[in-house]
Amino acid sequence: MNPAATQPLALDVNALAQSKRLAKEDPRAALKGAAQQVEAVFLQMVLKAMRDASPKDGLFDSEQGHMYQSLLDQQLAQVLSARGSTGLAAMIEKQLSRGLVAEQNVPLSPAAAGERAGERENSVPAPARDFVNRLWSHAHEASQATGIPAHFMIAQAALETGWGRAELRFSDGTPTYNLFGIKAGRGWRGAVAEATTTEYLNGAAQKTVERFRAYSSYAEAFRDYASLLASNPRYAGVLNQQDPAGFARGLQQAGYATDPMYAEKLERIIGGQTLRAGLTG
Repeated sequence: MNPAATQPLALDVNALAQSKRLAKEDPRAALKGAAQQVEAVFLQMVLKAMRDASPKDGLFDSEQGHMYQSLLDQQLAQVLSARGSTGLAAMIEKQLSRGLVAEQNVPLSPAAAGERAGERENSVPAPARDFVNRLWSHAHEASQATGIPAHFMIAQAALETGWGRAELRFSDGTPTYNLFGIKAGRGWRGAVAEATTTEYLNGAAQKTVERFRAYSSYAEAFRDYASLLASNPRYAGVLNQQDPAGFARGLQQAGYATDPMYAEKLERIIGGQTLRAGLTG
């Protein structure tokens, strides 16, 4: 089949909507189309450079002629890209498809699970039930000390640990029971575990190695978390907070985390189906 006969027009106003729909229905096909578009843009730039270097006299040396010549070059670039003329689209598709395969077929690594818990919390209902059951009694005890609903704190622990799949551990694999990402400051006298984490400086993410508190049990972790909130004036607005948005935003405004999306992720988990499934399961 002649690619020129099946290739859409370069000025097709519905192309963007079609690409969005295809991305949802068939990500691989959408990736192939996006790679071809990148190659088409590159080819169009090459053609433009060639036109600019050519003599500018003759019948078509006018504004109208230049416009139609540009439209022709856009369409020609589309056709050449569809034929794989340079191989650029194939290379782009191959490189990006690795990430697509990992996203669709490979379970999240512990580090990625922790960072993306707020974005993909609806994908782990079964582990959520185990997570909630394991922590509920400790969260209930901390709730009595802080006035914060137990499920709010479990949601925060889920965000920090990817529903338990990315709990902080010592280098030998033993657990630290640190559910809330609490760092070991100068006043901490207990055990310490070092780990690489993502911090945001002026909105930009960067990897750093930090020292975190380590506990002997989840119960101790919840007690220390409750003590931190109760003893630090910064968190006065968080204590006894019954509103999910107020709790999440209060933590972020108090400087609990540097992630600019922390409150939004936490609020989404609190109101999400995964936590509800865990609470009712």
